[in-house]
Amino acid sequence: MPDIAAAARGLYVGGTWLPSSSGRTIPVVDPSTEAVLAAVPDATAEDVAKAVEAAASAAPAWQATPPRKRSEILRRCFDLMIERADMLATLISLENGKALKDARGEVAYAAEFFRWNAEEAVRISGEYALAPAGTNRIIVDYQPIGICLLITPWNFPAAMATRKIAPALAAGCTVILKPASETPLTAFALASLYEEAGVPAGVVNVLTTTDPGAMTSAILADPRVRKLSFTGSTGVGRALLAEAAKHVISCSMELGGNAPFIVFDDADLEAALDGLMVAKMRNAGEACTAANRIYVQNGLYEAFADGLTRRMQALRIGAGASEQTECGPMITRKAVDKIDRLVLDAKTRGATVLCGGDVPEGKGFFYPPTVLADVSPEAEMASEEIFGPVAPLYRFADEEELVRLANATEYGLAAYVYTRDIARGLRVASRIEAGMIGLNRGLVSDPAAPFGGVKQSGLGREGGQRHGILEFMEAKYVATSF
Repeated sequence: MPDIAAAARGLYVGGTWLPSSSGRTIPVVDPSTEAVLAAVPDATAEDVAKAVEAAASAAPAWQATPPRKRSEILRRCFDLMIERADMLATLISLENGKALKDARGEVAYAAEFFRWNAEEAVRISGEYALAPAGTNRIIVDYQPIGICLLITPWNFPAAMATRKIAPALAAGCTVILKPASETPLTAFALASLYEEAGVPAGVVNVLTTTDPGAMTSAILADPRVRKLSFTGSTGVGRALLAEAAKHVISCSMELGGNAPFIVFDDADLEAALDGLMVAKMRNAGEACTAANRIYVQNGLYEAFADGLTRRMQALRIGAGASEQTECGPMITRKAVDKIDRLVLDAKTRGATVLCGGDVPEGKGFFYPPTVLADVSPEAEMASEEIFGPVAPLYRFADEEELVRLANATEYGLAAYVYTRDIARGLRVASRIEAGMIGLNRGLVSDPAAPFGGVKQSGLGREGGQRHGILEFMEAKYVATSF
C-alpha cells in the first residue's frame, strides 16, 4: 500500500517539504467512498514566491549539466517508476478512482516519458548552413526556454505530469508543477522519486492550491518564468492564454476534445467494438481523447449497438483500488451531475437507453456504463465533452455525410476510423479536422508520437521525435562569416 502520509507531507519547494505559510490545507477525497484520504497544503503567495526563487536558483546549474548526465537522471526516474509501479497505481486509484488496470497502464505510460526523453536529451542538435547569398554561415543553437509553469489535470495525475516534466528537464529547464487539487498525492509521491533519482533541489517544485487563478497570475508575472504548459479544459485554456499574453509567455495547450469514433459498414465488427471499449472506457471515459460521438454506418448500426450494449452491461463497477473493478467512480459529485444532465437531455430529444442511464444510490461518485441509441445531433452531448462512461450512437449514410458530422465541432483533438478499406481510411483521416487519428485503433497516445490537437483543442505538441522537447527550447541564430 502507498504511504499516503508521506505523499501528503508538504509542498515540495527547493528540495524541501514545507507546510503552507498560512497553515491551510486541502482535503483529498477518495471518490469511491467519499472519505478523506489526506490533506495537503494550500499554497499562498509567499509559497509561490519561494518556488519561483528555488527554480531560478537551480536553473543555471541544471542548464549547464551535460546532456548525458541529465539523460542518466531521467532514465533513473523511469527505472524507479517501474520498480514502484504497484504502489503508484494504487495511489492513483485511491485518489482518482480509476480501476487498477487503468492505473497500472497509466504508470507504465507515464514512466515511458522519462525513458523516451532520456534518449532525446542527448540528441538535441543545432543547425549549420551556408546562407543562400554565400556571404555568411547560419548557425542555429537550441537553448532551454527558462522556468516553466506546468499545470496538470486530475484524470491522469502521473502521465500528465511526466509528459511535461520529462521533456522540460531533458531540455535543461527548471519547473513548477501545479497538479489538480483533487489528485495531488501522486504528484508529491513522484517528487520524492525524482529526488531519489538525482534531480537536484529546485529543478522540480510542486505546489497545490485552492486558488489556481491567483497562483498562475503571480507565477506568470515573474519575468524569469518563460513557459506555460497546460492540460485541461478549453475554457480554462483560453483564460490562461489571455493571462500569458500579458507577459508574452510561450504556451503549450492540450485542451478539450469531442472525438468522433467512426465505423463504416465494411469494418471488422469485433475489432471495432474492441477499439471502442478502449477509446470510450479507458479511465471510465474521463479522458480528453475519449470517443464522444460514435458514428456507425446504417448497415452495421444494429449489430454494433447490440454488441456494445452486451459489453457495457458486463463491466464490473466498484472501487478503483479493487482488483475486480472494471469501471470506477467519477472524480466528484459535480462530474456525476454533469453526466446525468447530458443523458437526461439526450433522452428528452429522443435517444433510447440501451443500458445504464441512471445515477445509482449510495456512497461514491458512480455512474453506470451507458449506451444511448439514435442520439440527436442537437443533443448537448454532441457538442459538449461527456467525460464519463456514456456511449452515444449516431447513424450515418455515406462518407460525405460522415465527414460533415465529424467536423461539426469547435474541437479537434482525436478521432477514430474503422474500415477494412485502407484507402478510404487514409482518405477520411486526411479530411477529419483532428491532431491525432486512430485508424483501426482505439488508442493513439504514445510518448514517441506528437500528442496535440487543432482548432479549440490546443496549441503545440507533447511527445514525439523532438516535437515535445522543442516546446521547452528557444532557437538562437548566429550569423558568422567564417
